Amino acid sequence: MERSHAALERFDERTPLIYRKPIELPDDVHQWIAGWGGSSLFLTGAIGVGKTHTAWRTCRRWLEAWYAPSRPWSGGPDIRTFRSTALFDALRPDGPDEIRRTLVTELQKCDLLFIDDLAAAKASPWTQERLFEIFDERYINRRPVIVTCDVLPTELSDITGPRVSSRLAEMCGDSVVLLEGDDRRKGVAA
Repeated sequence: MERSHAALERFDERTPLIYRKPIELPDDVHQWIAGWGGSSLFLTGAIGVGKTHTAWRTCRRWLEAWYAPSRPWSGGPDIRTFRSTALFDALRPDGPDEIRRTLVTELQKCDLLFIDDLAAAKASPWTQERLFEIFDERYINRRPVIVTCDVLPTELSDITGPRVSSRLAEMCGDSVVLLEGDDRRKGVAA
């Protein structure tokens, strides 16, 4: 109980302030959290419908489920979160090779990887190759990814490359959740 409390506190401290407020998650997301398979989750919808907030809350609920009394203790999970623009910047070829290699390895092996707003970043062939390294390793080892994006996984080829887009579509399978509604930033729902 102490371990889970400490882990949840650490996660809450890393969570951006705007996403700390509890929100109701869609039923499809609850089902994904309860599934505990190697599947990934793809949250899509128009700009401002709450994809990022939903993803942060999903990561937190996933962490809570990790510490459920019914699960055997297997150590604390490693959850990595990246905004796509920051990730692509970190993967640029002109950065230190050792740091980039370490990051790719960490993202391949972490227990849960959350990439926010995947279609927002401008990819280069170099970045697409690094994404392939990350996603292929996660794909073959069935490590889950949470992705937010305003397009479907099958429409990501221009950004991620066709190999990543194909793998991501299979990794998410039935776990592509369309969030609908008005832009929360422009209305009272914010």
